[in-house]
Amino acid sequence: MAARDLSRFIGRSPDNLSWKEQLELDGVWVAFEMYSPLRLPLRRFEAIGESAAECRRQLEARGADPTEYEYLPLARS
Repeated sequence: MAARDLSRFIGRSPDNLSWKEQLELDGVWVAFEMYSPLRLPLRRFEAIGESAAECRRQLEARGADPTEYEYLPLARS
């Protein structure tokens, strides 16, 4: 499978994606900041990759604690 450049989706809300963008993200993994009673994070893509491990690596490279994120596979609804 050819590598996809998905970095343009980082920081975007999944609610604001076009149908074409949703199709492009079908089957990838994403990381969202986990909810905590101390903060209400915005629901936005913090990492995107072909696996949860790839998302964790992206977060670690940015200096983020990967245990503070949830990892989900995306699929068309």
